[in-house]
Amino acid sequence: MPEKMTFAPRNSLLTLQQIQIVSQAFVELGIKKIRLTGGEPLIHPEFSAVVSYLNQLDGLENIALTTNGSKIAQQVDTLKLAKVKQVNISLDSLTPRIFSSITRQKPEHLASVLDGIKIASRLPNLRVRLNVVIMRGINDHEIPAMLNFAIDHQCHIAFIEEMPLGKDALFERKERTISNKEVLSRIQKMHTLIPLIQKQALRGPANYYRMDGTQSDVGFISPHSNNFCHQCNRIRLTRSGKLILCLGNNDTIDLKQIIETSDYPLSAAKSAITQAMTQKPESHIFDTPSKPQVIRFMNATGG
Repeated sequence: MPEKMTFAPRNSLLTLQQIQIVSQAFVELGIKKIRLTGGEPLIHPEFSAVVSYLNQLDGLENIALTTNGSKIAQQVDTLKLAKVKQVNISLDSLTPRIFSSITRQKPEHLASVLDGIKIASRLPNLRVRLNVVIMRGINDHEIPAMLNFAIDHQCHIAFIEEMPLGKDALFERKERTISNKEVLSRIQKMHTLIPLIQKQALRGPANYYRMDGTQSDVGFISPHSNNFCHQCNRIRLTRSGKLILCLGNNDTIDLKQIIETSDYPLSAAKSAITQAMTQKPESHIFDTPSKPQVIRFMNATGG
């Protein structure tokens, strides 16, 4: 996230009613799982209302959430709703100083994140996964500690190669980039990993292994070193109503405008979504220098 951020005006964002219309459209078209991410979804003023509505949608089987974990204590009752089955919590360091340098939060803020993880891990029937972006020379020495933390709290953990979205003035990405092949190799020296091949289709782009002798899975999401575009079944709706067909491309469809200008917004949304699927790119352009690179940051993508 840029240090000097200009936030979108509230009237440019999806209203609660529009979120409900789009969600219903997706579910009627066959979507079984919806993930709320960000930015930070737990600070959405109507977060509980959104989850409550999704929980009532016939045909929707799974509500998932990606969060930084700091507000979990305030949303425990919402997370107990029947269809909330998975929470992914972003955690790039267990060291307050490094956590602060990455997040620009105060070092003591890490305690509230760790408390949120512990609370979530104790909720029944909730799969908790830690999302870790490893950066060489910054937090790669913490891989063993991250694994031990996940095991101790019976969480799962996924290592995600950094996506080159937006220009970062603080670091040179080439210098800090570390492939998941190297991370996997390091972990194999510490743990026996059992491939979970049969579960791959259910868990999206990650390649999962069980750490032998534990209750924890370790996953690897590798858009660079192990391109998964051929099996990608993900699309993303931004907070402003833009339908992004691939994080690694600039193509979008404005569902908010379609809803606002139609006398039959649900039907219009379903038609636009169906048409959009025919335009979903075959692959991302992260590693294609000849094409214009994606300049939006993940915090401005949300969804």
